[in-house]
Amino acid sequence: MTVEPLPEVRRVVYRPVREGNALEDTVARLVQTIRLGVVGPGESLPAERELAVLYAVSRDTVREAIRELADTGYLVRRRGRYGGTFVADPLPRPADPGVVPAVELDDVLGLRRVLEAGAARAAAGRTLSPEVREELWLRHEAACEADAEGYRRADTLLHLTIAELARIPSLVALLAENRARVNAWLDTFPLLPRNIEHSNTQHEQLVTAILAGRADAAEAAVLDHLAGSEALLRGFLA
Repeated sequence: MTVEPLPEVRRVVYRPVREGNALEDTVARLVQTIRLGVVGPGESLPAERELAVLYAVSRDTVREAIRELADTGYLVRRRGRYGGTFVADPLPRPADPGVVPAVELDDVLGLRRVLEAGAARAAAGRTLSPEVREELWLRHEAACEADAEGYRRADTLLHLTIAELARIPSLVALLAENRARVNAWLDTFPLLPRNIEHSNTQHEQLVTAILAGRADAAEAAVLDHLAGSEALLRGFLA
């Protein structure tokens, strides 16, 4: 099942970069797009011309950023009628980060708890249209149906969708950046089948609470859910 990311997520990852470090920021923004699953393995990025407009940089900068990521195995360039720039499938496995300092883990994971709990509460407090309610449930179903290779993308897009439902644009940007950092760590060790099952059960509790407008239950569900992946991250990385 494929559900396109909501507009706010695309706005966040395709916003203009800083002038002083245009190349580095363009590379970082493309990596974020890949890590968040906005463009999945085997899927194409927007055309170079479009990316240049979105990032407010030259086409040469975009071309150089793509070349850098192609050289490291994240992107594949194809010529011809159906050519373009595609996310590699499979993606290269990130290098083992070794032991991550406890202060860094505490900072990133602590911020994640604050952002995701706030997003869940805010989303549960909104009046959601039938179309948005259906999209949120479809996002949950997409995670349930995803295989091991596609699970992290489906999981990430579900959480980013909840952030969008909060209708606080700055929150989406902060959560996307935080989630990309967490995903970079999660990608260094394998998914555990039982953990996926447990995660999907927790997702259902979270989504059900949001749809029912139960802010306290939504916050409790997301914090319980985050505690599981936090335990794995600390076990593998600390």
